[in-house]
Amino acid sequence: MTKKGRAIILMMDSFGLGGAEDAAKFGDAGADTLGHIAAARGGLKVPNLAALGLLKAAEASSGAAPQAGPQEGAKINLPAKYGFMREISRGKDTSSGHWEMAGSPVQFEWGYFKPDYPSFPEELIQKICAEAGIPGILGNKAASGTEIIEELGEEHIQTGKPICYTSADSVFQIAAHEKHFGLDRLYKLCEIAFKHVAPYNIARVIARPFEGEKKGEFKRTKNRHDYSVKPPMVTVLDEIKNAGGEVISVGKISDIYAKQGITKAVKASGLEELWNATLAEAAAAPDFSLVFTNFVDFDMAWGHRRDTEGYARGLEYFDTRLPELAAQMKEGDIAFITADHGCDPTYKGTDHTREHVPVIMFGPGVRPQFIGGRDTYADLGQTVAEYFKLPPLKFGKSFLND
Repeated sequence: MTKKGRAIILMMDSFGLGGAEDAAKFGDAGADTLGHIAAARGGLKVPNLAALGLLKAAEASSGAAPQAGPQEGAKINLPAKYGFMREISRGKDTSSGHWEMAGSPVQFEWGYFKPDYPSFPEELIQKICAEAGIPGILGNKAASGTEIIEELGEEHIQTGKPICYTSADSVFQIAAHEKHFGLDRLYKLCEIAFKHVAPYNIARVIARPFEGEKKGEFKRTKNRHDYSVKPPMVTVLDEIKNAGGEVISVGKISDIYAKQGITKAVKASGLEELWNATLAEAAAAPDFSLVFTNFVDFDMAWGHRRDTEGYARGLEYFDTRLPELAAQMKEGDIAFITADHGCDPTYKGTDHTREHVPVIMFGPGVRPQFIGGRDTYADLGQTVAEYFKLPPLKFGKSFLND
């Protein structure tokens, strides 16, 4: 029997609401992505998000209402449940946040490379270079991706050595020129590296292709590809797929889940393109479908770059597209707005920040309600499981009928 309705998850990568009880443990005491952006900007125009309860959820999370200013002109008129979620995974990284919201929290410690040069063990680099047939690597430290490409891009073109770097996340990143090094060759190199970093318990190897011929012209392309380990347990994505449903990933979702539980992967990058793809897939999705989008620019382009104004403009643009999604939702459909961690652009450093994240559920038949502070991101996955009448997940408590 076909399960009715479609679910859509709008995952605003890094959109934290402050207030995490364990923030100090991560060196993030006082971080508040939304609150600090609104204060630094002197206001935000997000009337549709406000109508769905975002600002009330943020106040409940951090204890202070965001200084967003009056919110007039909302064009969305759907009832919503709203609140915030706490993370129980041991990290504040992309994989942990995404997996937990799908019902698979990370209860082990990831491996990390040290931030200072040389970040990577010599034995590891020797194995990768020998198998890949490359003369060596550049970088070998923790760095901003855009900055290290600017620093070493010309030398990379001249020597053929890929630029390898890490961050505060459990990652091994490889940047290489699409034309001079070759995109397929970069992907193959990342596959080799992924195999060799496994003993170090590293979550992801990320291919970071770029273009341009000299300093000042280098620019990363949309052909990023993540090589990820698999979630440690069954997720709601697996449950949907195994029961005959459709799981449509937009952006980097498929990579983050190592393609597990995905029936269709749609490539897109940039806020506008991601929204266009999401709306197209949601409109075409049959009953018993989940459309799951990662809006990566909030993290990659603005959070990590500590670009407060860019983040604010991104939030305002995101808000303007919500009525389009609402207009094409039919009776029984539900949509969620959430995030995987924080990345406060006003905070010290360039790393993710440990924060609560929003959880908003809206749709034609939703009963409006404040659902409080949830004890785990997995509550979202459990809610989706109950919505589709699937077996309960191991973690999380549904708020579908709260």
